[in-house]
Amino acid sequence: QVQLVQSGGGLVQPGGSLRVSCAVSGRIFSIGTMAWYRQAPGKQRELVASIASGGFTNYADSVKGRFTISRDNTRNTAFLQMSSLKPEDTAVYYCKADVITSQPPGKRDYWGQGTQVTVSS
Repeated sequence: QVQLVQSGGGLVQPGGSLRVSCAVSGRIFSIGTMAWYRQAPGKQRELVASIASGGFTNYADSVKGRFTISRDNTRNTAFLQMSSLKPEDTAVYYCKADVITSQPPGKRDYWGQGTQVTVSS
């Protein structure tokens, strides 16, 4: 059984910073790409940032220069550091991990439970 547990998030004023974390646990053989998505009310879920196992990163244009994705492979954890936050960044943020399991053997995407990020004065 694989679990992704998110932490962090909350309420922050415009221009502020926030960090969210995503810890992967279970019978893991390896973790490939980890990514952060977000979904605002009435909108589709969108990719915010992703990071490959080797460290290659990709960002949505809307967050480039403001958000930083990173990962700690020793702790099977991904992070999203968000700075210069704007009201339009308000959404539920979800992490996703491409996990290869050993027992039973398999490969699939797993999702975190979501965490609310609200940017408001």
